[in-house]
Amino acid sequence: MPAAGSVTNRHVLSQTMPSNAPTPTISLSQSGIRSLAQTAGFREASIIGLPYQEIDQDAARFTDFIEKGRAGSMQYLARRNESGELVRSRVDVPFPWARSIVVCMASYHADAPLSTEGTEAGAGWIARYAWSGKTDRNGTKSPSDYHKVLLKRLRALEAEMHCAFGDFESRAYVDTGPVVERNAARAAGLGWTGKNTCLIHPKLGSWNFLAVLVTSLELPAGQAPLTVPDRCGSCRRCLDACPTQALFEPYQMDATRCISYLTIEHRGDIQEDLRAGMGRQVFGCDICQDVCPWNRKAPVGPADTELTPRQELINPDLAWLADLEFSDFERLFNGSPIRRASFLGLRRNIAIAMGNSGLAGFRPWLERWAGRPGDGGVSNPVGQPASIPASNRANGPAQKNIAYEEANRADSAPLRDAARWALRRLGGSISKETSNP
Repeated sequence: MPAAGSVTNRHVLSQTMPSNAPTPTISLSQSGIRSLAQTAGFREASIIGLPYQEIDQDAARFTDFIEKGRAGSMQYLARRNESGELVRSRVDVPFPWARSIVVCMASYHADAPLSTEGTEAGAGWIARYAWSGKTDRNGTKSPSDYHKVLLKRLRALEAEMHCAFGDFESRAYVDTGPVVERNAARAAGLGWTGKNTCLIHPKLGSWNFLAVLVTSLELPAGQAPLTVPDRCGSCRRCLDACPTQALFEPYQMDATRCISYLTIEHRGDIQEDLRAGMGRQVFGCDICQDVCPWNRKAPVGPADTELTPRQELINPDLAWLADLEFSDFERLFNGSPIRRASFLGLRRNIAIAMGNSGLAGFRPWLERWAGRPGDGGVSNPVGQPASIPASNRANGPAQKNIAYEEANRADSAPLRDAARWALRRLGGSISKETSNP
């Protein structure tokens, strides 16, 4: 079965295949696929035949990354098939029928501040890719999940490809399938892999989502793959800027030290020697991209109405984030990438950011989360008032919060530990006052 967030051609054939033989109106080429993808709503796209020239080198690098433990707790990356092969090491491992990959790109670049720029004291940082929102016809704003937005566009592209090229096997993924999208994008000529391990497009930089369509279509013989040379040169700004030394050498990253991994994927305690380096990041990290010269040159493209930045998520106030209860979290982030961090995971990250802020005014939140006597931090880590009458817990937000608390009580330990660390870090600080919680 395909992963969540994927679609196979079997889901769309009955709706998209014409009754007669397809009449090719567009060529199966980089330019032809690019045209179809842009019509479907992508900024850039290309296609590469399989196996591509560097597929063995990519497989070796991925295997080395996994076997050296640099994937941390992301066990899905280490999944192997019955033969013991890493499923994500090569596209033909999970899909032996695959003959080509279409790689599509959608920009999330925005005319907004960088995380490395100065801001008001007490502000946190949420990675720019997670700012996305949408506005419906009535003007109502809500979160948007790029996985769903781009998967819908992939389906539209896939349907047009069926009309143009006939029946073929396919799988569509947006960050959910057994494909290393960055490698496929580089092979398809959409950029090069930077020293920060991100794909860098020569015009659009690295602030781009990637979506892939694995197909059984064979490219015409003699079609040379597009290539973009590595243009990082002697620059090492990303390596020097990484506060946790996750980029330990050019083109090499240890995810177990990466702030994005720690604040999103990692469950449990964050090792103490990495906390100070996390700074004000509460979800993801943009530092290595913020300092990249290629992103300074990247233009802000036409606004994408389905991936519009939500202003409240840009330099968000830590006190505001800390005041969110579980029902608020669900309302604000249901359908948002931020939900992946989990409610208590986000609070753990907020506690660390508060400790790094130097602001003593954050103590009331931290003392409650640390479980000091009388504050309810241990017995009620989610923050739902314990005095709610049982009759009011039968349904609605209160019941949802209580159920969440019971299911996640053990997960409050990392929050408690982070809050206690933050209080120790703020021990001798002298800072301006902030409002009480």
